[in-house]
Amino acid sequence: MEIEILKKEKTPQNVIDHSIAVHNKALKIAKNFPNADLDLIKKGALLHDIGRSKTPGISHAVEGRKIACRYGYDENVLNIIERHIGAGITKKEAKNLGLFEKSYVPRTLEEKIVAHADNLISGTEEVDVDFVIEKWKSRMDNPEDNIKRLIKLDEELIQSFEDG
Repeated sequence: MEIEILKKEKTPQNVIDHSIAVHNKALKIAKNFPNADLDLIKKGALLHDIGRSKTPGISHAVEGRKIACRYGYDENVLNIIERHIGAGITKKEAKNLGLFEKSYVPRTLEEKIVAHADNLISGTEEVDVDFVIEKWKSRMDNPEDNIKRLIKLDEELIQSFEDG
């Protein structure tokens, strides 16, 4: 159903392909968390970039929330969509980016899984955290706080299972 919604909203095919790759990566990460809501992760991962059907910019997360709301998705899915950018955006960062001033940092396990799966997919290819860090350094002014949140997410969702 989510793929049909992406197509109905005229989401570019490369974004749909990316969303499928994020969905697959999110489900891989979720295997380490027996309490994770897989249905919620599936919906959130497939729809996380639906806002790119309207804008390529950072506000695609806010636009995506509005679109998914029109389709009747619940608050849990809407929050995944709105909070998936990078390792989250703080209230202060949101203000500086011209977004509504509030925290867009992922809070729930499912929000964190989808956000980090998105970080670890470039286009449709899996990448590692070092790749993401280098990308952020080249694209952001002062990415240090974002990188700290990224590393914390990676430690929480990936590293603790690889080390064990």
